[in-house]
Amino acid sequence: MKNLKTAVASAMLLFATMAQGQAFPNKPIKLIVPYSPGGAAALSARWLAEGLTQQFKYTIVVENHPGAAGNIGTRMVAAAKPDGYTLLLGYDGTLTINPSVYPNVGFDTLKDFVPVSKIADSTLLLVANNNLPAKDVKEMIALAKAKPGALDYATTGVGSTPHAAGEMMNIQYGIDLRHIPYAGGAPAMTAVMGDHVKMVYTAVATAYPFVVSGKVKALGVSAPKRAAALPNVPTFSESGVPGFDLNSWFGILAPAGTPKQVVDQLQGAIKTVVETPAYKERYVAAGLEPVGNTSEQFTGQIKADLTRWDAIVKKARISAN
Repeated sequence: MKNLKTAVASAMLLFATMAQGQAFPNKPIKLIVPYSPGGAAALSARWLAEGLTQQFKYTIVVENHPGAAGNIGTRMVAAAKPDGYTLLLGYDGTLTINPSVYPNVGFDTLKDFVPVSKIADSTLLLVANNNLPAKDVKEMIALAKAKPGALDYATTGVGSTPHAAGEMMNIQYGIDLRHIPYAGGAPAMTAVMGDHVKMVYTAVATAYPFVVSGKVKALGVSAPKRAAALPNVPTFSESGVPGFDLNSWFGILAPAGTPKQVVDQLQGAIKTVVETPAYKERYVAAGLEPVGNTSEQFTGQIKADLTRWDAIVKKARISAN
């Protein structure tokens, strides 16, 4: 019996040693983007996937699974095997606002995921159809006050950061902008260009090509400073609307239980990619600021944002019902 126990223990030790020594990754990695193709999230995911593919020598496969303001794709990753081969392109709206907006969101941000690294901060931009008789945010607010309920704005969905920001704008400036949710930044932008919706609150990365081509007009960026990609577009504050500074972010998360050594390896690879000059130039040009922080730092921001947005959601009475 003693010899049998010794043999079993030795076999288990050998198996553990072999498992620990197995290289990661040794097959393609799936990166789930819970939003439609063409928006800032999809762009950042695709660019990061290119860099990580070069790092790992295995393909990073980007899959878009939009729906329910990002909840559907996010749930998929929460339920995935925690081995590092299924990752989430997380967005602050879905991870830190949706839990306060949806009564049955289907995931627990802190319990179901391990944050790997924030990859970028995203500058938000208010864009309008060219027929809107306002050249900046101040004039838009004046127009909204003159015609209560006549102006609407599109976003990537209920509970998204732009949605929460738009509702705060209603409260802060005493206006009544109507929210029109879409499944992603690209369809929302298409709706504004077609004059189905007057405005869209979205990321600079999503709006950039349409602004520079003159298909829509930018009213202002809700950030402390102008976006490098659109240096001629003023901030809300510069337009005479002070006290409204909001950005968004994207990051990579893995299912809870993913081994620390895998998380650390992924974080190191992400940091390497985001620090390359070519990556930085591409992101900055699109209105994104590369980050590449640690799992601990990313976790801290997520916890703080959950508390911050919960208070705003309650104040603005945002609900998915």
